[in-house]
Amino acid sequence: MISCRLSIILGAHRIKVSDVCRATGIARATLDRYYNDRVSSFDRDVLGKLCHFLQIEPGDLIVNIEQGELFNAPSAKDKACALTAHAQS
Repeated sequence: MISCRLSIILGAHRIKVSDVCRATGIARATLDRYYNDRVSSFDRDVLGKLCHFLQIEPGDLIVNIEQGELFNAPSAKDKACALTAHAQS
């Protein structure tokens, strides 16, 4: 899953969203979507302005988080192992 780390980066540097708005000219609503990780598509101009202002690379702002097998249904074998472990404790 693709995730935007703007809130983490701003928090680490103690920068307010309003300061980013003023310095970059990016609309508050746009920054709020990036900050709350609710961006459906990434605008190159916005990314460029954010990266320039924060002095980071796009890969620092947008990351791919592996979900692993989080959403896979457990197999019958997994359920049996869990029941056995629970019964032994």
